[in-house]
Amino acid sequence: MSLTDWIVLGTTLLVIVLYGVWKSGSNKNIDQFLMGNRSLPWYHVGLSVMATQASAITFLSAPGQAYSDGMRFVQFYFGLPLAMIVLCITFVPIFHRLKVYTAYEFLEQRFDLKTRALTAFLFLVQRGLSTGITIYAPSIILSTILNINTAYTTLFIGGLVIFYTVYGGSKAVSYTQLLQMSIIFSGMFLAGILVVSLLPEGVGFTHAIKMAGKLGRMNVIDWKFDPDNRYNIWSGIIGGFFLQLSYFGTDQSQVGRYLTGSSVGQSRLGLIMNGLIKIPMQFLILLIGVLVFAFYQFNKPPIFFNKYEVNKIKQSSYATQYNYLDQQYSQAFEQKKVKTNDLIKAIDSKDKTQIDRAQDALKVADIQSRIIRQNAIDLMKKNSNGADGNDTNYVFLTFVTQYLPRGLIGLLVAIIFLASMGSTASALNSLASTSVVDIYKRIINPNATEKNYLDASRLATIFWGVVCIGMALYASRIGNLLEAVNQLGSYLYGTILGVFIVAFYVKKVRGNAVFIAAIITEIAVCVLGYFDVIAYLWLNAIGCILLIIIAYILNGLMPQKSLHQADAGLK
Repeated sequence: MSLTDWIVLGTTLLVIVLYGVWKSGSNKNIDQFLMGNRSLPWYHVGLSVMATQASAITFLSAPGQAYSDGMRFVQFYFGLPLAMIVLCITFVPIFHRLKVYTAYEFLEQRFDLKTRALTAFLFLVQRGLSTGITIYAPSIILSTILNINTAYTTLFIGGLVIFYTVYGGSKAVSYTQLLQMSIIFSGMFLAGILVVSLLPEGVGFTHAIKMAGKLGRMNVIDWKFDPDNRYNIWSGIIGGFFLQLSYFGTDQSQVGRYLTGSSVGQSRLGLIMNGLIKIPMQFLILLIGVLVFAFYQFNKPPIFFNKYEVNKIKQSSYATQYNYLDQQYSQAFEQKKVKTNDLIKAIDSKDKTQIDRAQDALKVADIQSRIIRQNAIDLMKKNSNGADGNDTNYVFLTFVTQYLPRGLIGLLVAIIFLASMGSTASALNSLASTSVVDIYKRIINPNATEKNYLDASRLATIFWGVVCIGMALYASRIGNLLEAVNQLGSYLYGTILGVFIVAFYVKKVRGNAVFIAAIITEIAVCVLGYFDVIAYLWLNAIGCILLIIIAYILNGLMPQKSLHQADAGLK
């Protein structure tokens, strides 16, 4: 990056951190630190919810996902609006009425302490691991720009977020997210416009979309029901509904965001805002990836987008073989470029026979390029067993740093940093609140002072920050980050959601039955996921439904006790 880009990047990050610390004020108790005094308006809640979900992974990996796999990932979000409606009707008023700090407090009132502790533990595991992945995403950027190992950049990013989250608490998180999302929306919209402007003369937006569609990148909706297919309309609406309902209804990183609303109405409006905007936003981010794909049909892409891995093999004994493959790749690209231009001319001619012929020829040329690229990846893995063969996380970053004008590169890199900071700060805040409220305050030290709990919250934030940084150091081994974080959540969200569904709607089932059912269900889901029996989105629905069935059966087999305590939580 140029000096201008570094100034833009540094200034943006500094302003965000100082703004959040300034607006947060001093925190005198855990209600201020964890809940922001429950005083925020609906637009704050909505943007904070979106910022928590839209991490750096969204803006770094989603364009790369579309580049390699097309638009079908947008179906992942089709269950979101329905989940927002259910949340607004059920979860939000109950949480507000009970004045809880965390979602899991309600479970003790409805069931018992061990069920609350188990569910909180499952959340801590899932969110701790996922947050490590979100910290790793922006560290890729710095490592690519500076050409250094991601370990150093991971430590820097993690330390920066821990600082202002520990100091400012929930209000600092929310206020920084408000400013972050404003900058992010503006920057991504500008990036989309610039991708189109960089296409060759005579090739416009429509040409790019049609050409990408001919190569299978405009696969927005897949109506075919296939349980092994990760992304189709059925897995998105059904599996996605269960995942989004669990994420927004039981994951403290999200519950903590809308509990900061000044009323039930403000929290509901914030969630509805998220439900209305999220799918169009994700569609546009993926569309940018498709446009980048179209751009690289006219401009030679690197044979592999991860410069760190490329530099490693170029300094190895396999350098000669790699360079030969790179030359072959260049020659194959020139041939493919000719076929791409032929397809554009055919599209302009509107002659279906000519279009089909040009499309087939381009597909053959594309296959040849991909074979050479795969040979290069295999060579990298042969050179180093730990080599990362998935470079989708680097596609959009490579485009930004190589082709966008000075100043804008720094802004777009800052956007990815901001997204990471926002989601990571929310996650650390939620991990701290769950650790202190559900574990420390309830089990370890129930009679401490407010200052003690505030200090414990800050120490918990630091602890989880260190844990998440540790996870981030291993995140390079898990492929596409966007898929990885959602796949990880699918292993646990179904079970957690099932516990809450039973708590809300199946009044006769008691704590012991739910506790045992949760353990059995979690083992079953992990086995299904480990052996890849079914596409991961379906694990959310399976986990939820399985827990409800097992809990109901176990409750019937166990000795009957008074249901007075079970009913008390819902009154």
